[in-house]
Amino acid sequence: MKDKATEVAMKRYDRRAFVYDFMEGFGERWRFGRWRKMQWNKVEGRNILEVGVGTGKNFPYYPAGAEITAIDFSDKMLARARSKAQKQGVKVRLLQMDAQKLEFADNSFDTVVGTFVFCSVPDPVLGLKEVERVVKPGGKVLLLEHVLAANRTLASLMNLVNPVVVRVMGANINRRTVENVARASLTVEHVTDLAAGIFKLIEARKR
Repeated sequence: MKDKATEVAMKRYDRRAFVYDFMEGFGERWRFGRWRKMQWNKVEGRNILEVGVGTGKNFPYYPAGAEITAIDFSDKMLARARSKAQKQGVKVRLLQMDAQKLEFADNSFDTVVGTFVFCSVPDPVLGLKEVERVVKPGGKVLLLEHVLAANRTLASLMNLVNPVVVRVMGANINRRTVENVARASLTVEHVTDLAAGIFKLIEARKR
C-alpha cells in the first residue's frame, strides 16, 4: 500500500505526463541535455538501474551494450517511455516501481542513475537507502539534481516558493541532496557544481 504522500506525487506526475516533455523543453535545450550526457558518460559496469525514468529523456545517452532496467512510479510516464523506447529502438526493461521500495535483491546493479528524481521522491533518504541497498559493493551512484542554494538569500526565496513549485511542477527545489546521499550511507566522492550552486552532479559509491 502506498502512503498518502507517494500517492499524491504519483497522481501529480500521471496528470502531467502528456505535457511533461513540452514543459521542460527549454531546460533540455538550455543545458539539461548536455548535463545528462555528462552524467551517463560516468556510468560503470554493464548492469545499470535508472531510477525515475520519466518519459525516457535519458534514452539517447544510454551506453551501448549495457543491460539497463529503468523504473518509475507513474504509469502514465512509463507509457510515454515505452512508446519512445519503441520508436527510438532503445533496449531497456521498463518497470513500474516506487524508488522508496525497490523490488530488487541486494547488490544487484553496477551503477544506479537518477536524473532530477530525488527532488520528487516523498522520502528522499528512504529512496537513497534503497539505492544503496541494490547497488553492488563498490558500485557507483550518479545523481543529477537541483538542490537548495548555499546563498542564504536565494535559499530563503527557494524555501518560500517551494510549496507553489511542488504544486505546479511536482518537484521540490529546496532539497539538500548531497547531505541526503551521505545520510543514506553512501560515500560522496565528487560533487560538480553545474550552475549557480543549484544544479549539481553527485558521484557517490557504496562502501
